Amino acid sequence: MSALEERPVEAPARPRPEKTSLWRMLRRDRVALGAALVLALVTATAVVGPWLLPDDAGDLDLREARRPPSLDHGVAGWLGTDQLGRSVLVRLVLAARTTFSVAVPAVLIALVVGTLVGMWAGYHRGRRETVALRVADVVMSFPSLLMAVVVLFVFNPSAANIVAVLAITRIPVYLRTARAESAELSTRLFVDAARTFGTPSRQIIRRHVFPVVLPTLLTVATLEFCFVMLSESSLSFLGIGIQPPDVSWGLMVAQGRAYLATAWWLSFFPGLCIVVTTVSATVLAAWARLATDPAQRWRLTLPRAQRRRPRRAAELAAARPQEDS
Repeated sequence: MSALEERPVEAPARPRPEKTSLWRMLRRDRVALGAALVLALVTATAVVGPWLLPDDAGDLDLREARRPPSLDHGVAGWLGTDQLGRSVLVRLVLAARTTFSVAVPAVLIALVVGTLVGMWAGYHRGRRETVALRVADVVMSFPSLLMAVVVLFVFNPSAANIVAVLAITRIPVYLRTARAESAELSTRLFVDAARTFGTPSRQIIRRHVFPVVLPTLLTVATLEFCFVMLSESSLSFLGIGIQPPDVSWGLMVAQGRAYLATAWWLSFFPGLCIVVTTVSATVLAAWARLATDPAQRWRLTLPRAQRRRPRRAAELAAARPQEDS
């Protein structure tokens, strides 16, 4: 028998979690750090970028229409020009502000309303929980994007209406999550102890339930940001979202689809911005879910060599039955 067969493979012992800050754990994970830097860059561009542009950055110049990307025409010409001679790079910066001004308020409104109602219903249970869940089921029975299309087709397709309809359709996601977490926490011993000492329900929810539920809701909010941004881009692509003279990434993709054969950069670069931003937010949300979970945080504190040991042990354990046979 070989040495591998004589020595049994033991599962690696779970190391004790170390008290490590979130920033230190983020620096150890290069993928999550890269995603965080990309999101920070996009956010800074959306907030500060439009203020740094010159006043004539978005002027029309039909003589320079559909000029391909080049380094010979200054920074504004790096990504080429559109069908009206406007710089694609400048329009991407302006579109980032519009996209974030729709996605961020919609996510925040849905997060606040859904969290408050969900924690209130989950803690008190009974009829309040039943009514809240039935209302959430009614809203979720309609596809959110289809409801947004119908509402924006009936009403004026403005940025405020887009924020309102996307926020209303995403409230049930936070409501059901907060309700489930609060219902489970309401039976914990520390909540029973606070209730025994006569602490009001509002203070119990604020001091004991909300801090535990918040990390999960923030992770959900990060994923929902991707969904809302894609929904806004889809509505703008269909022509019932952001309307000219305003511009968004989805509207830029829609305006450039007629020139895909002759001016591919008109749709490629705004589509690339959408993909990069959503993928970065998804990666960061997956990392934040581990970082905020006390039971899984220890995985992020391990060095890379130790992270590979459980996988190596599993490979050796899987190879043993084949060698025995």
